[in-house]
Formats: sequence, C-alpha cells, structure tokens
Amino acid sequence: MTSGGDAPGMNAAIRAVVRACAYHQLDCVGIYRGYEGLIAGDFISLDARKVRNIVNRGGTILQSARSKEFMTKKGRAKAYEQLRKAGVDALVLIGGDGTFTGGMVFHKEYQVPCIGIPGTIDNDIFGTNYTIGYDTALNTVVAAIDKIRDTASSHNRLFFVEVMGRDAGFIALNAGVGAGAEEILIPEEDLGLERLLESLKRSKRSGKSSSIVVVAEGDKTGKNVFELADYVETNLSGYEVRVSVLGHMQRGGTPSCFDRVLASRLGVSAVELLLAGKTNLMVGIINDQIHTTNLEKAVKGHHNIDKGLLRVSDIMSI
Repeated sequence: MTSGGDAPGMNAAIRAVVRACAYHQLDCVGIYRGYEGLIAGDFISLDARKVRNIVNRGGTILQSARSKEFMTKKGRAKAYEQLRKAGVDALVLIGGDGTFTGGMVFHKEYQVPCIGIPGTIDNDIFGTNYTIGYDTALNTVVAAIDKIRDTASSHNRLFFVEVMGRDAGFIALNAGVGAGAEEILIPEEDLGLERLLESLKRSKRSGKSSSIVVVAEGDKTGKNVFELADYVETNLSGYEVRVSVLGHMQRGGTPSCFDRVLASRLGVSAVELLLAGKTNLMVGIINDQIHTTNLEKAVKGHHNIDKGLLRVSDIMSI
C-alpha cells in the first residue's frame, strides 16, 4: 500500500514488491487508498503482468489517502478484520513518518508483520540517505528555478521561490545550491531578516542585477514567503520583488533513473526481509548499501542537514 503524500517512484516500488513476490512464489495484494482502503477492504490481486509499464509513471496506481478512522482503535480493528478475511499475512508500507506510525501501532496491537519503504519527496526520514521521490523533486525544482532565472535576469527582479519542506530543508538547500541561488532559507537555520537584507544588499553592490532566494515552506524568517517578500521590497531599493510558489508540481512527473533504481532495490529488500521473518522495520539505503531501521527510530529519529553543504552555499553566494 501507498499512504500519505505521493512521490515519484512509488509505482516503481509497487512494481518491485509485486515482482519480488512473484519471484518467490508469493501471492501479492494491492490495497487502494492507504489505510482508508485497508479499513474498507479495497484490495486487488496483483501479479507481475499487472504492474507492467508503471516503472516510468509518477503518482501511485494504488492511490493514496490519509485516514482519521485508522487513528482509532475501532478503525484498526476493522482493518485487521479485512486482512484476516483476505488471508493477508504481512504488509509493505510505502510512505513517510505518518505511514510508518500507523504500521507501528498496528503491529503492536495485532502482530501483523510490517516493513516500511520510505517514499516522500522531503527526504526527512531517519535511517536512509535518500527517500523515494526526493531526487526527482530536486530535478523538478532546479528546472523550474532555471526558467525563473531567465525572467529575473531580463527584468532586474528578485524572486523568492518557495519549495516544499515543512519541517526539513533538504529540497531547498540542495536545489538552491544546484540552481545557483543567492540565498537559501531553511527551517534548520534561522538567517534572520536583517542578515538576509544585508546579504542581498551585498549582492547588489557586487554587481548582481537579479537574485533568486529559495525558501523552504517551513522557514520561519517571515510568517510566510509573501510577508518576507513585502519586507524586502520595502527595505531594499532597486529590485522588483516577485514570489513563485512551486507547490504540488514538485510531487509529480516521471521519476528519475535514481528513484526508479532506489525503489526497485528497496521493494525487493522489503519482501525478502518479510520472508526472513523480520518485522517492524524500515528498509533504506546508507552509503549505497541496504540498511534497516526500527520503525519507531525511523519516525522519531532526526535526519540532519548537511552542514558542509550549508558552507558551500555561503561561499557560492558571494
């Protein structure tokens, strides 16, 4: 099942799980709409042929949803009854921390074996260097900023580009460095309004006629990106200030080769972990090697921002 926000590469993970099951002669069932579909018994039998031609598709063929009912004991009891009736022995959960939290509680209450696969563009899950969808989202953001820069340069404009990252700045930091942003604002580092203003003034004095500032949606430099833009426009002369919110376009699109390969490796590993009797784990990748983490640790652990890359960002903005 896929749950929570969709991410490019989820279909590749579904395909990998289904084909690994076929390889090991296991029956595989797809659950539509995450935990909502689990409660409703909205299942479909999947075999190797039913997942053909999906490795290149964004989104998720099993669809996704967030379920308030599953957060209740009564809802989880309904879900367990549906699994029992369908003869399902174990779950592979593709999603983020909310998905894993649900699986963790479900395993504790009903001892249903669960393996999590990290699928979220935010890359904010502990226990893996990369989550499925992150690389594709980065490339989408960089391509968008490259286009915005053309307009910024043509009109002597300062653009604030807001990217996803409510609690983590991985997309903003990496895409900002990759796209040559003058400043990058992330939740992990409070730049402050005055320091931001001074940095932009310094850039202007050095001869820059346009600037790009990448802002993670969770950054607290201003109440929101529009208030931030208004403050800078009021206190910095010589620039027209514009805001571009990339929004949900970052979730969509054809997954990159990296995300397809990552999803395939993690999907196969998830099935083989269950066959080995393992449960309540997330399968990830660290230093290009498959790595497992307890689901609780994956949810509660903190994936730290790269301080070295922050320093590179500061040097590049001179």
